[in-house]
Amino acid sequence: MPALNVEFSDRELEDLRQIAKERGTSMKALVREAAAADIARHRALQEGAEAFRRFFASHADEFAAAFPEDEPSARGAGRAA
Repeated sequence: MPALNVEFSDRELEDLRQIAKERGTSMKALVREAAAADIARHRALQEGAEAFRRFFASHADEFAAAFPEDEPSARGAGRAA
């Protein structure tokens, strides 16, 4: 299995040791669990953003009607020739 060396400050390392001890786990397991949780959170945010983009695109006309002040102005409108 591929591995990754991660550097921590002395304070961070001591905090990790303490947390691992309190949880009854190894530091390696603690760090891996934290990284896996962050990966899952990142994926969920990406999926949520994509679901929002699809929803917004499928209801663009409704949003434009409800919030006309947020619509981009026509190209070149208000510009001097």
